Amino acid sequence: MSTTVCQVMGFIISSLGVAGCMVATAMDMWSTQDLYDNPVTAVFQYQGLWRSCVRQSSGFTECRPYFTILGLPAMFQAVRALMIVGIVLGILGLLVCIFALKCIRIGNMEDSAKANMTLTSGIMFIVAGLCAITGVSVFANMLVTNFWMSTANMYQGMYQNVQNRYTFGSALFVGWVAGGLALVGGIMMCLACRGLIPEESRYKAVSYNASGRNISYRTGPYKVASGYEPETKTRKGAGYEEAARSEDGRRSYPSKYDYV
Repeated sequence: MSTTVCQVMGFIISSLGVAGCMVATAMDMWSTQDLYDNPVTAVFQYQGLWRSCVRQSSGFTECRPYFTILGLPAMFQAVRALMIVGIVLGILGLLVCIFALKCIRIGNMEDSAKANMTLTSGIMFIVAGLCAITGVSVFANMLVTNFWMSTANMYQGMYQNVQNRYTFGSALFVGWVAGGLALVGGIMMCLACRGLIPEESRYKAVSYNASGRNISYRTGPYKVASGYEPETKTRKGAGYEEAARSEDGRRSYPSKYDYV
């Protein structure tokens, strides 16, 4: 029961994480204009991964997409690629996870196959979460670098060079939370994989047999054999009956004259 609960909870959390990554990628507020030095302004600018927008004080908003790819910074394109890869892996992980759920039976699928599918989907969710977190962190690092560079240029020449500074937008926080949810959901799916492995395949004992004959050990007097003596054939007769022990404890064997 705990395995099923862990698997279902991992699926739900991962689904929320993948949906959050899609929402964060589509949002326009990855970077917003900093209004610390100019709280009253007629124009408010914010940018996303796909377009930049301008909102006027009257409430009218105009957005313009990026018509170029080669003209964008390399780090900006890397953030796009990371978010897209994270979304694709998350969607594939959801498709695999649906068929791997223990509460869903499809044909004669064995538990070992479900365990492998659960582990595969968990790894996909973990990689998707790492891609989302990495992409958002790289974009945040770009904002911090540009913010301090704009601040240094702004205060040169006694406030003559006025530039727009951009700070963190709401999409960054959505991306961080979504990446964390996908990462946690993937870890839960990997933990649920252990409970789906059958018991007989989890512990496989290997038996080693001796190459020679089975040797039984018993207490008593031992006779050292060279290994080259021929085996004595058993015959019926009075001379081949069990020899009686002598008084000193040794076994007496029949002589060759007894067989005549």
